[in-house]
Amino acid sequence: MLILAITKGTNIVSNLDLSKLNKAQQIALKQTEGAVMVLAGAGSGKTRVTTYRVAYLIEEMGVLPENILAITFTNKATNEMRTRLINLLGEDVAKDIWISTFHSMCVRILRSHISNLKTDETNVNYNGNFSIYTDSDRDRALKTVIKNLNLDPQDYLQKASYNISRAKNSHLSPWEYQKQNGDLVDIEYITKIYSAYQNYLAENNALDFDDLLFKTYDLFKKFPNVLERYQNRFMFIHVDEFQDTNTIQYQLVKMLAGKYKNLFVVGDEDQCIYSWRGASIANISSFKKDFPDCKILKLEQNYRSTKLILGLANLLIKNNAMRNDKTLWTENSLGEKVDYYVAKDEFDEAEYVARKIRDLKEQGYNYRDFAILTRLNAMTAPFEEKFLNYNIPYRVFAGKKFFDRLEIKNILAYLKMLTNPYDSTSFERIVNFPKRGIGEATIKTILDLASFHGVTPYTIILNDDEYLIDNKIIKKIQPFKGILQKLLDLLGSVSPMEFIKQMVKIAGFYEEYSSNSEEDMSRLVNIDTFLSIANQFFNTNKDGDISDFLQSITLTSDIDEYDDKDNAVTIATVHAVKGLEFKIVFIVGLEERMFPILRASSSTSDMEEERRLMFVAITRAEERLFLTRSKSRFMYGKRDYLMPSRFLAECNVEENNTNFGNREYVKNTSSFSSFAKQRFNLGNAPVSQKEVDLTNKFAVGNKVTHPKFGSGVIVSNTGIALTKCVTIDFDGVGKKTLSVEYAPITVVG
Repeated sequence: MLILAITKGTNIVSNLDLSKLNKAQQIALKQTEGAVMVLAGAGSGKTRVTTYRVAYLIEEMGVLPENILAITFTNKATNEMRTRLINLLGEDVAKDIWISTFHSMCVRILRSHISNLKTDETNVNYNGNFSIYTDSDRDRALKTVIKNLNLDPQDYLQKASYNISRAKNSHLSPWEYQKQNGDLVDIEYITKIYSAYQNYLAENNALDFDDLLFKTYDLFKKFPNVLERYQNRFMFIHVDEFQDTNTIQYQLVKMLAGKYKNLFVVGDEDQCIYSWRGASIANISSFKKDFPDCKILKLEQNYRSTKLILGLANLLIKNNAMRNDKTLWTENSLGEKVDYYVAKDEFDEAEYVARKIRDLKEQGYNYRDFAILTRLNAMTAPFEEKFLNYNIPYRVFAGKKFFDRLEIKNILAYLKMLTNPYDSTSFERIVNFPKRGIGEATIKTILDLASFHGVTPYTIILNDDEYLIDNKIIKKIQPFKGILQKLLDLLGSVSPMEFIKQMVKIAGFYEEYSSNSEEDMSRLVNIDTFLSIANQFFNTNKDGDISDFLQSITLTSDIDEYDDKDNAVTIATVHAVKGLEFKIVFIVGLEERMFPILRASSSTSDMEEERRLMFVAITRAEERLFLTRSKSRFMYGKRDYLMPSRFLAECNVEENNTNFGNREYVKNTSSFSSFAKQRFNLGNAPVSQKEVDLTNKFAVGNKVTHPKFGSGVIVSNTGIALTKCVTIDFDGVGKKTLSVEYAPITVVG
């Protein structure tokens, strides 16, 4: 039975017009009781449905705003949903709805309750002023831990980081993880590092990203009264991008919904592309088992793309077996044909893209309308070079983040240390910045003393005479001691924004970057940008403090830094632009081993994820779509000749660059080989005399020579009709697939 808390005396601005929703969206919106799963295809208006449902619950069902939780995956999505709800209900009502990312929600809960938790081994209590470690902070801490265990960080850092994250996302302690992964190489060392790292975090009153989820789960498990408090508050729970949830995120949602079971999730397994960071497509099937009475609905009408673009996307994704069947359709126009270009190499490919952008720009498009999507970050360089030649403004999205720049990380370290005195990682970062002649031995002495006496590092520095520090060390730390004292005297006596401005000056950032070099000038511009970001935050959050500001920065994702007001072409990986859309999209590098990536070829599930990634890339396009591949590409120190991506064949793309988008959907084409035979005249289809001659010349067993690889024997020529490539086993080098048209191969017998 649905229990409602009726709103009383609330000033609701009524802009809720359900006629703006299609029939399927309205059906989803009105399912207000119990568990509901909406399988929402790309561009089908899922954010609108979720937003309208929240407004409907408040305006039509009388639910109090504070009894509603809406979970998103990015700050960008959070802000978009909040803005829409303000427009629908007014700010007075919308401000009481808890709209949050998973991590932000957990931070908010932990700030209030983490003091309940202690580490199992050290019995150390956390407190609500904990630091949130970024990836670079985590790596710095892990290096310290690994060194303390007399191990080499070069051997164990990456391995430990991956396995610790994997363990936490499955909510496994070091010993539980070891038990489940006993056959893993170096598992004993990984377990020791994991355990020591958790103790290090506790002693520093710090959590990494994975801990935010892990500790919240612990809190709910160990303190049922805390869980019940939030269950009573969140009578109606909404989860966006449900397909991206990992194991522990789904468990948290189930726990919160355990009392009222009013859980509304929106997702699309065709867009599940983050398994490498723990996202589990299995959560969709688990939802049906965990909530056997749940309602399953579909949203298939697309509002973003043209018919031809959607036709391509549907053709592709039907080759995946692990999915609920749905077909995207649209009332949009047929649209322009999808163009396909075969380049001779990566520079020709980049030249084609640059010329197309220039031509389309002359037709009235803006640079912000274009996106170049790659599978790998390493493929962006030729496009950057060509765009510079053509004077095309561009932005490499998901490159080095603004907050990962050295000068910005140092400012953040000062703020973290001052708000969380136990944060020795931040202390180590800034105690000798700007350089003051404080070496590693001095820093280690201070940290050892702090650990021995159970105090913070800067307690040791501020009371150096009390802790019997050597006179040489006292002399070295005096400049930093003076700065630290000034900052602590200032903290709390001025506004947070004024403190940050003064801190940058007192700490010596302006003097450090005072030369006229281009690098220093760029750093000063970045510092000014940082101060502008801080000012904007505190103007928007009048009651916010420095900890709130740090939290907002630490929890930003790549997509949060995207600004469509920048009139520049976006160059990005497909992973980085999920959730965005562009009028014109170029998907480049469509070759086997590149997209799909090589490692996916041995796994059906990995290949299906690659296909979903291609589906996401296609469905970013609104008006025009361009697909390109290169016959050859310079990789790993040599030029390789590559086969076209299997996804081209699955999309019904032909090498003659015809209008392939407007074809009847091809059914039952689950394998690349059968599809390729249909589309590329393989198998029993007639071949040209030239192809017959090439096949005879490069017959299996023939010996060849190559100026770089030496002597070899042809072991396969089955690709000649399709790609003009043969596979050769070279002595001492191994197998190489080379083009018979371009590679300098000489047949010797």
